[in-house]
Amino acid sequence: MDLQTIQQAIKQIAAEKGLAEEAIAETINSALAAAYRKDFGDKNQNIILEFEPKDGKMKVYDKKAVVDFPQEIIDEIDENGRDKKFVKEIESQEEPLKFNPKTDILLEDAKKIKKNIKVGDELVVPLEVPEDFGRMAAQTAKQVIVQKIREAERETLFNEYKDKEGQLVIGVIQRRDPRGFLVDLGKAAALLPFEEQIKHERYNPGDRMKFYLVSVEQTIKGPEIIVSRASAGMIRKLFETEIPEIASGAIDIMGLAREAGSRSKIAVKSNQENIDPIGSCVGQRGARIQTIINELGGEKIDIIEYNEEPAKFITNSLSPANVAAIEINEEDKTAIVTVNEDQLSLAIGKEGQNVRLAAKLTGWKINILKETASGEKEKVEMGEAKPEDLEEKSESKEAEPAQTEEEPKTTSKKQAKTESAKKETKKKTKKTEKKSAKKEAKEKNQPKAEKVTKKAKSAKKTDKSDKKTKK
Repeated sequence: MDLQTIQQAIKQIAAEKGLAEEAIAETINSALAAAYRKDFGDKNQNIILEFEPKDGKMKVYDKKAVVDFPQEIIDEIDENGRDKKFVKEIESQEEPLKFNPKTDILLEDAKKIKKNIKVGDELVVPLEVPEDFGRMAAQTAKQVIVQKIREAERETLFNEYKDKEGQLVIGVIQRRDPRGFLVDLGKAAALLPFEEQIKHERYNPGDRMKFYLVSVEQTIKGPEIIVSRASAGMIRKLFETEIPEIASGAIDIMGLAREAGSRSKIAVKSNQENIDPIGSCVGQRGARIQTIINELGGEKIDIIEYNEEPAKFITNSLSPANVAAIEINEEDKTAIVTVNEDQLSLAIGKEGQNVRLAAKLTGWKINILKETASGEKEKVEMGEAKPEDLEEKSESKEAEPAQTEEEPKTTSKKQAKTESAKKETKKKTKKTEKKSAKKEAKEKNQPKAEKVTKKAKSAKKTDKSDKKTKK
């Protein structure tokens, strides 16, 4: 055997697949054991083969665990045959009693091979090392090696990306899938489902962007990786990446509410007196927050200072609106907020978005009252928001693929084409009807015209005859 070639092959496979050399050596051992079992082994042999790539030595042996049962059970095993599997349900035991001749050996049989062996020991019986394997055995070994390497590769990929759950990853949009879009993460492909996409955001093949890794699950085909652009965790990780004070722990993120693609609110708190939490997040001339907004496609972000007092925290969460008065009920966790008439639209927001996000951020039910110029307070119909309203809103507005927005356009175009075609056909039918009517009229008028011409000719003849007679 060319040991140098084998060693180079092991190193090359390890480098290409990102596997450890020990794992590949174990794969080779299991493949050679399968090949040995194919040509030389017995069905009840638990064949273990050890191949050392450094010196090319090979060891083959049969390993079994020594077990013992009461004589009644041994008699039942003998009736079934010691070379066959035996399973018996016992009421006093939760698990059934099992005897597998491939991996187990009775103490009575083990003492015939090794006298001083005990129950629980492993009996190792050396086997003869073959000089060469047959063609079928080599084919079996090849299949085992390919399968084991694939399994090891899937396991390493799963472990690598499982550790990255809840982190930001960079990927490239590959193509559209029935469930969403496929994203190339380098070593593996991830899925961006429709519900994890930002509304109105375009995803074109070749686009490079950041994603939030939601989950990694092991499947038969390999690890299934789910990424998101609409998750609230993405904003949290973007703030941790772009703002050093948050990464170091000087500023904490105390709450987060998001409507992906539209608006988000984030509550921050400073752990040091000399650090302004809002100013640190905004950055000089808005440089820090602008990078986050650009990454999210222009999504608006309100940075709010966290306060332990619920009244102040709710007041801050309703910014940019100014609150005139607030009443809170800690038992029901409800707040009645009064705003001036000119601040009402800001407090509620577009379609109730501002108060809905504030309720989600604070965890309180918020009722908004309008104070008129005369000092009277009026309840606003859209002025009540609950923390769960945002979840219902997000579920109802699950991001479908951005490209689906073109579907109504295409359908409208088709309808316009069909309508124009109908109009053209109507015009053509009208023209044909007019032409046919004209033809019919001509046909009807032809005999009349002939009579007129005959009368005119006869009249001319009479005139000529009259002239002659006069002369």
